[in-house]
Amino acid sequence: MGKREKSSQGKNKNGGFRAGSQKLRAKMLKSYYGNPLKDMKLIAITGTTGKTTVAHYVHEILKATGEQVAVLASDQPFKVGMLHKFLSDAWKAGANYVIVTVPAEGLRDNVFYGLPVTVAAMTNFVTAGLSDMEPKEYLENEKTLFDMKPEIVVLNHDDLNYDTFEEFKGTKKTVTFGQSSADVKILNSKLYSKGTEATISVKSEIITVATFVPGETAVSYMACAAAIAHSLEIDNEKIIDGIAEYSPEQP
Repeated sequence: MGKREKSSQGKNKNGGFRAGSQKLRAKMLKSYYGNPLKDMKLIAITGTTGKTTVAHYVHEILKATGEQVAVLASDQPFKVGMLHKFLSDAWKAGANYVIVTVPAEGLRDNVFYGLPVTVAAMTNFVTAGLSDMEPKEYLENEKTLFDMKPEIVVLNHDDLNYDTFEEFKGTKKTVTFGQSSADVKILNSKLYSKGTEATISVKSEIITVATFVPGETAVSYMACAAAIAHSLEIDNEKIIDGIAEYSPEQP
């Protein structure tokens, strides 16, 4: 009977057996690689869409300030071993910031377990972008990141589900972005065939940001990146320069 119960737990993707195994593996990998995050700051970006674009914006913004930055940006899930090797390689290369994007499937698998998170940002929650996951399950997976007590939390105040995840709070600060009642406020935007421009209010200063990424969604992604940079107390000038520097054609 005991063997049958154990087997059943192992097949349950949300069960305690699998979660426990993943957490144990994460602990072992952290020890094996020598805990490189003791010398680096981790920025974790999640959400249904836009994670990779926001990660590259923040990458360029931090580079504009002279920081050494490594980025692991993909819309596909990755194994916890890959994350820890990336962190180790980034540390060896002298990075002091690492930016990682992670879909809800990765959060379900506890890839960030035991890691100190400086910034946890959520771009949006678009149910149409979900594949094999119910909205409730998606939000439960997202919660695993924000329950890790990140120092800073960045949220999309315009999201239709904001009331559901506004409970996510940073231990030091929580920053919102959007068109209304947000810390980083989108005032207006212009769409072009090969790019997008937006006027936003950051730190009570109105600035214009522009990107080679076309489309209305790029406005929200720029605002998200600006909110992350604002939370790290980066100057608006560097935010403008960094966002302008990113081209989607870059490798």
